[in-house]
Amino acid sequence: MPELTSFGESLLRLATPPETPLETTDTLDVHVGGAEGNVAVAAQRLGIETTWVSKLPSTPLGKRVTSTYRSHGVSTAVQWDEGGRLGTYYLEPGSEPRGSNVVYDRGGASIRTATPDELPIDPIVNADALHVTGITPALSDTLASTTERLLSYARDNGTTTVFDVNYRSNLWDTKTAAETLGGLLPQVDVLFVALRDARQVLGYDQGPEAVARRVTDEYDLELAVVTQGEAGALAYDGEAVVEQSTIPTETVDAIGTGDAFVGGFLAAWLTNGTLETSLKWGVATAALKRTITGDLALVRPSQVERVLAEDPPKIDR
Repeated sequence: MPELTSFGESLLRLATPPETPLETTDTLDVHVGGAEGNVAVAAQRLGIETTWVSKLPSTPLGKRVTSTYRSHGVSTAVQWDEGGRLGTYYLEPGSEPRGSNVVYDRGGASIRTATPDELPIDPIVNADALHVTGITPALSDTLASTTERLLSYARDNGTTTVFDVNYRSNLWDTKTAAETLGGLLPQVDVLFVALRDARQVLGYDQGPEAVARRVTDEYDLELAVVTQGEAGALAYDGEAVVEQSTIPTETVDAIGTGDAFVGGFLAAWLTNGTLETSLKWGVATAALKRTITGDLALVRPSQVERVLAEDPPKIDR
């Protein structure tokens, strides 16, 4: 069975009841979230052996993260920190025109000081693939350096490197992101990038196919996947270009949708799935995630297969 390792931050998500502002709420719903952990959980539940690597505070909240991931079958390889804290984010779910609002509280998070010398390296260099996102190097200069070194270690040991640009404007500006990514992308084999991020950060003012071809040629990628939100996704492996539309969904919680797509795609691709199959598994996993509260895509292969077969919803008995 293929092995996928994901390195990055996890946070505690504290959400108000629907339509309730933070300033008036008396209750908060607690979930664990974070892009790399979200991907690991989705891929694990869809049949891939996954490990999540990180640095966490040695506190009950840090233990909450590992127990959550382990409950879904994900192995955890963690450097425990006696002095830091777990980052949190507060979510106010809202309808249009107000929309939802997110407030981050990441200051002093243990992950920001993580270095390769203290992190468990075996799960990274022994995996079939290493997954990281652009959120991680954006958190601190230390993590930017750590991310580059881990990608290099992985490649030197024959591990396929997977990177999702996942640009967050509240973490860094486009110029800083572009400069940092310019040093990371030469170490990447498989790239996921939203079309808007390709334009804003990489400066590719082109359509999705042209972006996929250009970034593949520029960084000698094995595979580029360009996502377009409701317009679907496109994959290019240096030879074939494959496109896939999204699946209509009644959205309960959109947070984690992109990570679910990556997890579903990798679950198929790492088991020798075609580009077409991998894209279908990605969009189906993403659609299912939108029906689930929380950051995690708590899906099963049978659910993905049923969505792709266009079977009507029914009660599992």
